[in-house]
Amino acid sequence: MVGFPGNGSSTTYFILIGLPGLEEAQFWLAFPLCSLYLIAVLGNLTIMYIVRTEHSLHEPMYIFLCMLSGLDILISTSSMPKMMAIFWFNSTTIQFDACLLQMFAIHSLSGMESTVLLAMAFDRYVAICHPLRHATVLTLPRVTKIGMAAVLRGAALMAPLPIFIKRLPFCRSNILSHSYCLHQDVMKLACADIRVNVIYGLIVIISAIGLDSLLISLSYLLILKTVLGLTREAQAKAFGTCVSHVCAVFIFYVPFIGLSMVHRFGKRHDPLLPVIMANIYLLVPPVLNPIVYGVKTKVIRQRILHLFQVTTDAPDP
Repeated sequence: MVGFPGNGSSTTYFILIGLPGLEEAQFWLAFPLCSLYLIAVLGNLTIMYIVRTEHSLHEPMYIFLCMLSGLDILISTSSMPKMMAIFWFNSTTIQFDACLLQMFAIHSLSGMESTVLLAMAFDRYVAICHPLRHATVLTLPRVTKIGMAAVLRGAALMAPLPIFIKRLPFCRSNILSHSYCLHQDVMKLACADIRVNVIYGLIVIISAIGLDSLLISLSYLLILKTVLGLTREAQAKAFGTCVSHVCAVFIFYVPFIGLSMVHRFGKRHDPLLPVIMANIYLLVPPVLNPIVYGVKTKVIRQRILHLFQVTTDAPDP
């Protein structure tokens, strides 16, 4: 193993072990994982293509959905190719700088996705609680600015993480317990005080993911209060426009919160558990989001059926 001098960034590489305890089965497990990745990419590209080509979908809700699909593709692509290389070709080595880049990409894209989900919740709040103001509040230039703000916010919040890691000396081990580089996993290998990393990590989770989830919950409480005062027909329509987004919120936040809790408080867990949860966190939302929106959104569903030349009309006898 390469030595780890105690002068911070002199570390040369890390070892990604894939699935601890399942090394012999990794080759075969890679096939369903690769299939899910391809489904995620195809599904999200389809959503983006439909939104771009269908003029009736050029509305804030669907533009935000397009942003969400793009982020889903990027976040799964940031980890899956290397993971497949580990499982199929035993390519377990990752250079130190490449590890930091992957870590930054995964965490910053997660922050961007959380911001987009918050923007989608705000869109639903304005559309249902203040419908007459929706067209003036969420104009196309403003939606574009919100998208740019999501990118800048995610990148700015996560930019210090690689810097904090690079200053640490690594003199114990270079073996990471996950299939890709995570901040929580990398910093535990350092043979120095990591309180700055831990504190900043908590600040990021509270100020980004925590705040976003709180504001999303608040928006839906206000939506629920407004919807309960509507007629049953209007209630059904309002709930119908929110179901897909609520599913997307749960699909994103539940694995993220679960993974964070396991890393911070699960001291005696099976080492395979956080690895499986980390893979679920990066792969399941990109797979499920296009399915949820494709099933629950009539216009998208019809365009998908037309795109793949599927018809629901029965043939004439």
